[in-house]
Amino acid sequence: MTHTSNPEFRNDAKVIGLVGLAHGVSHFFQLLLAPLFPWIKAELGLSYAELGGLMAVFFVVSGVGQAASGFVVDRVGARGVLFAGVALLGLAALVSGLSSGYAGLALGAAVAGLGNCVFHPADFTLLNRRVSTARLAHAFSVHGITGNLGYAAAPIFLVGIAQLSGSWRIAVLAAAGVAVAVLLLLALNRRLLDDRLSHEASVEAKPEAVAAGSTLGFLRLPQVWLCFAFFFVSALAIGGVQSFAPTALNQLYGMPLTVAALAYTAFMLASAGGMVLGGFAGGRTRDHDRLIAGCMAAAGCLSILLGLALLPAAMVLPLMALIGFGSGVANPSRDLLVRAAAPKGATGRVYGTVYSGLDAGMAVAPVVFGLIMDAAWPGMVFAAIGGCQFLAIAAALAVGGESRRRRGQEVLAAG
Repeated sequence: MTHTSNPEFRNDAKVIGLVGLAHGVSHFFQLLLAPLFPWIKAELGLSYAELGGLMAVFFVVSGVGQAASGFVVDRVGARGVLFAGVALLGLAALVSGLSSGYAGLALGAAVAGLGNCVFHPADFTLLNRRVSTARLAHAFSVHGITGNLGYAAAPIFLVGIAQLSGSWRIAVLAAAGVAVAVLLLLALNRRLLDDRLSHEASVEAKPEAVAAGSTLGFLRLPQVWLCFAFFFVSALAIGGVQSFAPTALNQLYGMPLTVAALAYTAFMLASAGGMVLGGFAGGRTRDHDRLIAGCMAAAGCLSILLGLALLPAAMVLPLMALIGFGSGVANPSRDLLVRAAAPKGATGRVYGTVYSGLDAGMAVAPVVFGLIMDAAWPGMVFAAIGGCQFLAIAAALAVGGESRRRRGQEVLAAG
């Protein structure tokens, strides 16, 4: 029997595709306003600081909400929470597009952050419960790739419509239509996303299950906070690349900003390609921390090398692509690392808590790297990115060591 004629494979593929689509929409809406800042600034007379404040509102609300939404997912189920998140993103676009000033845009950013906060706890709970264990690594790989595709699609969609229509508001309102269309598709396939019908992909009860017996018991587990630290420093590195890598490359290598921006595109595309390979690699090992360490060590060394400006400008794009590829290969394994650390029955809470580290890192990164750029140290941007990647290695190895210790205890208990 071929894979495609296997009912389990078809169900897995449909669930992975639907959850991946929802995740892509969440990343699309993270960039709902940023590509349109030139139009918004011109119409409303806002400063760059005020525009940046809208992004801060989004990530603060999303970070706080993400930790809380994990509890909601564990209490009421992932499907309804996911639907609510997509609906809130559509509402955020309506609020922003119909706003008359800065207060309305800030409210729209807050609603968007509230919608965005649910996706990681809901997505990973659905994938763990509705996808067979053998395909989880590939599911996490697709999940990461669709997020990257959402980032890539947003500027093209929003800027394209703004240029054709001459209005940033029409572009934002069109984005609301995207959310409505995706919500309708998810609703039509709601049975596939019913997390009460478990594939039993989640791991068996762990010794820590007792520690997580209370609602907040999982917070006493050291691996949860090590995972949070891993995501925080990883997000600092990603945020550094997103916010100031093109500007730093322009100053370091004297390359035009258009070419420097292309280097960021190369980073993102290579990262997506790395996630494909990472899905296969993550499915072949239990020591995900060691796989992460190897990939992040290579990416960290290349980041530092890029910051030293010892190589010709022609090497910038290949180096950025290799850094993105290494980060991408590690991506599915980081999600599997969290899965191994999550006690039974606390999946949503753990994913919500540790993934709030991503929002925290993304909120802090522009400030930290902005200070570095203000000090006229463009090379330090990449040195700091590399340093964050090495800190992520330390956190990942600590989580992996804790997981191996627990597996050893389980073997002894079974014997």
